[in-house]
Amino acid sequence: MRAMVLSEPNHSLSQLDIAIPEPGPEQVLIRVNACGVCRTDLHIKDGELNRPKLPLVMGHEIIGTVVKKGLKVERFSIGDRIGVPWLGYTCGECKYCCSGKENLCDSAGFTGYTIDGGYAEYTKADQRFCFHIPDFYSDAEAAPLLCAGLIGYRSLVMAGDAEYLGIYGFGAAAHIVAQVAKYRRQKVYAFTRPGDNEGQQFALDLGAEWAGDSTMKPPHSLDAAILYAPAGELVPLSLRALVKGGTVVCAGIHMSDIPSFPYSILWGERSICSVANLTRRDGEEFLELAPKVPVRTEVETFPLAEANEALARLKSGRIRGAAVLVVD
Repeated sequence: MRAMVLSEPNHSLSQLDIAIPEPGPEQVLIRVNACGVCRTDLHIKDGELNRPKLPLVMGHEIIGTVVKKGLKVERFSIGDRIGVPWLGYTCGECKYCCSGKENLCDSAGFTGYTIDGGYAEYTKADQRFCFHIPDFYSDAEAAPLLCAGLIGYRSLVMAGDAEYLGIYGFGAAAHIVAQVAKYRRQKVYAFTRPGDNEGQQFALDLGAEWAGDSTMKPPHSLDAAILYAPAGELVPLSLRALVKGGTVVCAGIHMSDIPSFPYSILWGERSICSVANLTRRDGEEFLELAPKVPVRTEVETFPLAEANEALARLKSGRIRGAAVLVVD
């Protein structure tokens, strides 16, 4: 099969012909139809997440069709369309797994990082960590739901019932979360890179009350803020925009160092928390909710062979919505 393979961090992916994987007893073999291109993929490629399996097939927003299954697979049938997310395996026995916090499992495996992912014509995945995909979505439309959607949903839940919600970094996750927040009758205030007029208009088109650059003070104090941009300097900026008792949710898997800030902007029972991975419950809840909103993903598609171009455009902020590789 064709696959786009990362051999070393800070290098371009290479298109290689490699063996089609053989599924184990609990695994399904999937013909990949589409795979989202996520900012986490950039962090892996750029060496900021420094423990990848190498060589590695990246990609963890996978939509595909089951073509073969292991002897113990009962959840899916040949021909089923399923999705594969970032969380690819947990031990099921540790204190985190046994307390509903499997996203924190110390033995977890991650699709497209420690487990080969979906930048390929085929991939295999543990049946327990795959999802049925709503018929409402095409393959390309569904792909961003598997990470941008799921992590976005988890971060929104952690932000609580904020009436005034700030979203910093208006990319793939933000454009999904903004729609869910509007459905929940929350007021969204969107923050983009300075000078990103197109991104600000995109946020307004999706129902944001206001959009401006990340250095600006919003016209209304925020009850909560979600940070999707991996920029540590946004933490004190967002804290200054919060009411007392408000929360800053850092939703990225990687972030630059947070600069020092005065205790006075944290005082007043403001809090900072991070989002780590996802649980299967997040996936089940969000994939049931998405068609009801309905969440509509805006995607830019690329052939599998153009994965490097998709990553480069994502890094430079030249993707509106989400980038998706479509596998022919």
